[in-house]
Amino acid sequence: MRILLLATYEMGRQPFGLASPAAWLREEGHQVACADLAVERLDPEAVERAGLIAFHLPMHTATRLAARVIPRVREWNRQARICCYGLYAPVNAGYLRGLGAEAILGGEFEHGLVKLARGERPRPMSAGARRPELAAAGASRPGETLEHVPLISLERQRFRTPDRNGLPPLERYARLLGRGEPQVVGYTEASRGCRHLCRHCPVAPVYQGAFRIVAREVVLEDIRRQVAAGASHITFGDPDFFNGPGHGLAIVEALQREFPGLTYDVTIKIEHLLRHRRHLAALARTGCLFVTSAAESVDDRLLERLEKHHTRADFIEAVRITREAGLALAPTFLPFTPWTTLAGYRDLLGLLAELELVENVAPIQLAIRLLVPAGSRLLELEEVRALLGPFDEQALSYRWTHPLDNLCYSIQELIREQERRKATRAETFVAISKLAGFEEDFDLLPRAAIPYLNEPWYC
Repeated sequence: MRILLLATYEMGRQPFGLASPAAWLREEGHQVACADLAVERLDPEAVERAGLIAFHLPMHTATRLAARVIPRVREWNRQARICCYGLYAPVNAGYLRGLGAEAILGGEFEHGLVKLARGERPRPMSAGARRPELAAAGASRPGETLEHVPLISLERQRFRTPDRNGLPPLERYARLLGRGEPQVVGYTEASRGCRHLCRHCPVAPVYQGAFRIVAREVVLEDIRRQVAAGASHITFGDPDFFNGPGHGLAIVEALQREFPGLTYDVTIKIEHLLRHRRHLAALARTGCLFVTSAAESVDDRLLERLEKHHTRADFIEAVRITREAGLALAPTFLPFTPWTTLAGYRDLLGLLAELELVENVAPIQLAIRLLVPAGSRLLELEEVRALLGPFDEQALSYRWTHPLDNLCYSIQELIREQERRKATRAETFVAISKLAGFEEDFDLLPRAAIPYLNEPWYC
C-alpha cells in the first residue's frame, strides 16, 4: 500500500512522529512517503496516490494546522483512509471525524498504524478503561457507538530505529544558538508518557500516569544516523527525561563515550530536578547544555491547582542547583490564567530578574495563555468548570475571559514586533515590563551566553 505520513508543526524539529511509524510500515513492505508541512509544500500527487493518509498531532498548534489541511486532502483523494494519531488526536476525536478522519489513534500509535495498513480495524479500548472526558470527546456526535471511540493504546512496543528517509534534511530545522556558529540539531525520544498527572498537561489524559521507554540501542542508533547527517546537538523530546533516570543516564553516558563533542538538552520537572539532584553533575559532564522545565508559575496557589508538586521555593532551589552543576535552566511558564493578577504577573517578572534568568526564558513564555482542551484534567475542578464558556472547536479549547486579556494580547504583539526587530531577550524583557506597568528599570547584569534553540514555542 502507498502510505502518506504528514506533520504540520513540531516546534522546528525533524518529526520523530513520522520517522518512527515509517520504519514500522516500511518493514511491512509498504511504500511510505513523509511530508513535513512546516517546511515543505503538500504534493497533490502524493495525496492522490495514497491509500492511507495519516496526520501526526502531538500538540495543539499542529492539530489546528492539520484541521485546515484534512478537508483539502479529502477533496483530493476521496478513497484513502484518513487517520489522525498522537496526543491531541483522541481528545479531539469528534471534531477530527467531522473533518473527515476515519481512524483516531492515541498513545503508542505505531502498531495501530500497522494494523490500519493491513486493513484491520484496531480494537477500541473498553468503555470502562476510558476517562469520562475522553469518552465525551470521542463519542460526541449523534449516532456514535463504541466502535467509533478512539483507540488509546498503552501496550508495550518493540520500537524500531526511526527511518528518516524522505524527510527534509536537518539543516532546514531549528538551530542551536549561543555557542558561536549556529549548530545543526537532531531530535529523538528515549521515552513516552509520564508518571505524573499535572492537570493542564496533554500527556496526562492519554497516558494516565503510564511511562514507556524506547530501547537504549534504538535511541543510540537513531542518534548515530542524525550525527552522520550533520547534527552536533540532540534534543531529547521525552516529557520528562528523569521519569526513568537510570534509562536516560545510561543513554547519555554511552553517547559521551561514542561522541565526546556531542551536546544535548532534556526536559525535566522541577520536582525531579530536586529529587535526583545527585545526577545533575552527570548530565553536565556528558554534554547537557540546558534543561527545559515546565515551572508554569511562581504562585503557590496556582501550582497547587495545576498539581505540579513543586512550590515557588522549589523553583528557586532548582535554579540554584542547576546553575551550581553547570547547567542552564530554561523554565517555561503559564503566566496568563483565570487566576492571574497584575501584581502576580509583575511578581513573576521581578523574580526572573532577581534570579538572573532573563536570558534563560524565551520571551513567548511571558505571554502564554492557558489552554483548556477537551479531556483536560482541569475539568475535574468545579471552580474551573464554573469559569469556562462553551468549547470552541476551531480553537480546540474551552473559552474563558479575564481582565488581563488585553495585556496578554498586547505582550504577544510586542514580542512579534521585537522578533521582527531582532531584539535581544533582555531588550524584550524590559519592553514587556514597561507594558506591565513597571516604572523602574531592571538592572540586568550581563551574563555568559545561554544556549538555546531558535524555535522557542512550547505548545
